[in-house]
Amino acid sequence: MTLLLSYLPITDPTFIFFVVLMIILFAPIVMSKLRIPHIIGMVLAGIAIGQYGFNILVRDNSFELFGRVGLYYIMFLAGLEMDMEGVKKHSRRFLLFGLLTCFVPLILTYAMSVTILDYSSSASFLLGCIMASNTLIAYPIVGRYGLQKHQSVALSVGSSMISLFMALVMLAAISGSFSKDSGWWFWVLFVVKFAAFCVGSVVLIPKLTRYFLRRYSDAVMQYTFVMAVMFLSAALSSLIGIEGVFGAFYSGLILNRYIPRVSPLMNRIEFIGNALFIPYFLIGVGMLINLGTLFSSMQMVWIVLLIVFFGTFGKAVAAYICSLLFRLSKADGHMMFGLTSAHAAGAIAMVMVGIRLEVAPGEYLVSDDMLNGIIMMILFTCIISTMMTEHAAKKIIIQEKTHLQGDVPKDDDEKILLCVKYPEIAPHLLYMSMFMRNQRLNRDLVALNVVYDDERSNAAREEGIRLLEQLQHTASASEVKVQTQVRLATNIANGIKHAFREFGCSEIVMGMHVHTDINPRFWGEFIQSLYNGLNRQILLVRFVQPMTTLRRIRVAVPSRAEFEPGFHRWLERLSRLAGQLDCRIQFHGRNESLMLIKEYINNRHPNVRAEYTYMAHWNELPQLAAGIADDHLFVVVTARKGTISYKTALERLPDELQKHFSGKNLMIIFPDQHGDTKDERMSFTEAQHHEEKSIYDTILRWIHERKIKH
Repeated sequence: MTLLLSYLPITDPTFIFFVVLMIILFAPIVMSKLRIPHIIGMVLAGIAIGQYGFNILVRDNSFELFGRVGLYYIMFLAGLEMDMEGVKKHSRRFLLFGLLTCFVPLILTYAMSVTILDYSSSASFLLGCIMASNTLIAYPIVGRYGLQKHQSVALSVGSSMISLFMALVMLAAISGSFSKDSGWWFWVLFVVKFAAFCVGSVVLIPKLTRYFLRRYSDAVMQYTFVMAVMFLSAALSSLIGIEGVFGAFYSGLILNRYIPRVSPLMNRIEFIGNALFIPYFLIGVGMLINLGTLFSSMQMVWIVLLIVFFGTFGKAVAAYICSLLFRLSKADGHMMFGLTSAHAAGAIAMVMVGIRLEVAPGEYLVSDDMLNGIIMMILFTCIISTMMTEHAAKKIIIQEKTHLQGDVPKDDDEKILLCVKYPEIAPHLLYMSMFMRNQRLNRDLVALNVVYDDERSNAAREEGIRLLEQLQHTASASEVKVQTQVRLATNIANGIKHAFREFGCSEIVMGMHVHTDINPRFWGEFIQSLYNGLNRQILLVRFVQPMTTLRRIRVAVPSRAEFEPGFHRWLERLSRLAGQLDCRIQFHGRNESLMLIKEYINNRHPNVRAEYTYMAHWNELPQLAAGIADDHLFVVVTARKGTISYKTALERLPDELQKHFSGKNLMIIFPDQHGDTKDERMSFTEAQHHEEKSIYDTILRWIHERKIKH
């Protein structure tokens, strides 16, 4: 034992990292056996291995570095996963909760500190600022339950940023009062720097992000770019006098719409943070805590109890008052209290500032008793926060499942088939399908590659297998399963239709052909035969830039589209796409159609930013071209011949799209129709094939050209 103790504490960086990884690996296993939240296990493990525990590890620079990264990660993820549309709709709620969760604990703690603990007004105000702020230490629990966009979570995150910002500003005021350079000039300069930081970030970061994502699709480069933006923002916010956590959160808010929730990039960001940096931060917090000070004297126990009670009570009062005012459930109130009650890195940063402020020669603003009381307060508030958040998350999940049982039909046949051929188009189709799929159903996607059964079929089949393997690898990064099949066929359209029925799919997503030298016709070689022979929804897509950089979706809706059986299916898919991309969606059509579209979106997707523009006639389609920008997606809802929303103007659609919308992001939707597929019916009166251009269209074009010449 003596020989073993001689090697402690461990100072070798390799062994330190090994011990930390063992804690990250086994702490959740042990804590789950004890029915204790995993986060508490990380903090307790830090206490055990630190210098105030068994002195196993030295808290070297790696804990400072990785701990800081972990804290930034928590705040960055909170901003990245926030429901921005909900923030805009409920901005007053955010402001009210932020003010209450800041000033209620501040006032209570300040009054307690002055009257009971007999601290000075400056020390009491500093302690009040510490209790006014909070750290979202329990936020990973929210992510584990998938509640990042829940209203109570969004309110808690937004209010945390408001309270943290106000606490940091008040801390700057305390620090400035001890400086010789304090005065009105200090505050003018601070406001100018803060405004420049906020405005500069809002203007520059989106431009840089769009530029980078359009040109580089490499997964490592995209992740590195996002991390660079986060750290740059954190560093700049530190330079202007506000803690870096604000900059990390602010950059997450700005990047929010460019990183969809179900994208592989978001999955990588969450995985690396939750697997390494955030646990490192939690263990580092535990290593700072000295349980021995709690039992050093009754005075210390009294200080800790007072700080923990008044600070936590103030947060509880703010949370439950707001939950009552906003008419939220009891579980929502528990969630709001749980997320806003923990104190960790923000408290440490503030108390470290207080330690350096000298009130008299050899006497500092923060005494040893106050320092130890704050450190112990961090432990207890972390335990309270994690346990309350875990309890609230379970309650909310149970409530939502009970409430939403009727929202997802049991007979929902959704299963998306991706027809892929060209490697440059396939990833876009995959991302779009992932954004459109129902996350609750969590059904597999089906990726199909059909090759001609000719002399080069073996080589084409190998190319198809490699392409489908790449799609599976990409989808696995978002934890989406993809079934694949390479199919030989003498007729491509028939091969797709047979696979469609074999897999029991509900709709097809496929790219518009890009190789005009192979087939100059707009629909390509087989698409026309496919949509005439299959009565299920088909989406033809052409992207000229990444979807994550789109700012608006514009949809042309034909009159009487609401009477088609596939009306709600395509509307649901577009609503999901707009919600995932966090972009605006604008519908152009008749008032009768727009009214039903608006009602559907308000009821099913209230957070989607939808606009409705009257379009009197389908002939106005070319006029829309002037307003379609490069970062817009133009969607045309068309119809098959013989259906209720079909009109002869649709026969000119290929020419109009080629003439007016060339080089634009484009989607063409053929909605569901009633009846079986046409290739399963034999009727003398029902045509089995339709030409792309009718003889009447050719005659009308010839007459129009003759008029122009004369």
